[in-house]
Amino acid sequence: MQQKIVSTARDCMVRRVPNGDKQLIPSDEFVTITQDLGGNFTITWRGNMFRVDGTDADAIGRKPLKLEFTTPDTDDIDEAQVYQALETVYDPEIPINLLSLGLIYKVAIEQATKTVHIDMTLTAPGCGMGPVLVGDVQYRVSMVPNVAKVQVNLVFDPPWSREMMSEEAQLEAGLFF
Repeated sequence: MQQKIVSTARDCMVRRVPNGDKQLIPSDEFVTITQDLGGNFTITWRGNMFRVDGTDADAIGRKPLKLEFTTPDTDDIDEAQVYQALETVYDPEIPINLLSLGLIYKVAIEQATKTVHIDMTLTAPGCGMGPVLVGDVQYRVSMVPNVAKVQVNLVFDPPWSREMMSEEAQLEAGLFF
């Protein structure tokens, strides 16, 4: 993708790359879109790099990703909807979702406190995008009805390997022989 300078159409919450800190970019600011992968966008603003979630893409003149969930009949968290949200979180360098990559190790729902606990890993322990990916998971899973809190725990045991990827993901990445 060729870099493109745009003006923000509205205030937009973004996450700084690579530490994941949240920052508000006000309306009518010029930003440069540098990457468009996996439904999210990487931009630069005032000399810093940020990640714009695909659900906020309208702020930079792109079509936003709409996450739609059926409202459950009870106030319980629907586990299938948590997985539906996780399927929308993509690795920023490999446009494959985290579930297909095998990076989500465990999902546990605590209905009493409306908390979703997630154990996940990274493709490499030193991956600089770790905090951003954690933020992506927290943000998207928090959109699921009845979720009050999302706790993500980065784990590195067992170490991730390409064998953890789905066959479809291996084919997409060109790793399946």
